[in-house]
Amino acid sequence: MSNQPIQTSGAPAAIGPYSQGIAAGNTAYVSGQLPIDPATGEFAGPDIASQTRRSLQNVEAILAAQGMGMKDVVKTTVLLADIADFAAMNEVYGEFFSAPYPARAAFQVAALPKGARVEIEAVAVK
Repeated sequence: MSNQPIQTSGAPAAIGPYSQGIAAGNTAYVSGQLPIDPATGEFAGPDIASQTRRSLQNVEAILAAQGMGMKDVVKTTVLLADIADFAAMNEVYGEFFSAPYPARAAFQVAALPKGARVEIEAVAVK
């Protein structure tokens, strides 16, 4: 089994030496997605709701490039600049997933790249 990069213009380009995602067999590993709008290169908005939505739209675009969708996600990790944003993030997060929900970890970190409020990574299996 060889690892294949997943690339799409529907999500922001990697800002370092990593891939937007990697396909390994029937599994896709999506790198942490910042709330950057790929059309503008800017954050989707200043609030946690708009940033969460954009991060998840970026995850969705990368999965679509692999012929997968949010229903295929089995695990996510949500990094928050402020854990006080958890409830608002969770409300938007719930718009993207339905039961059975993926496993998830969510925690506060000291800082995120570019001053983002949220970053979300995912693992999906087809």
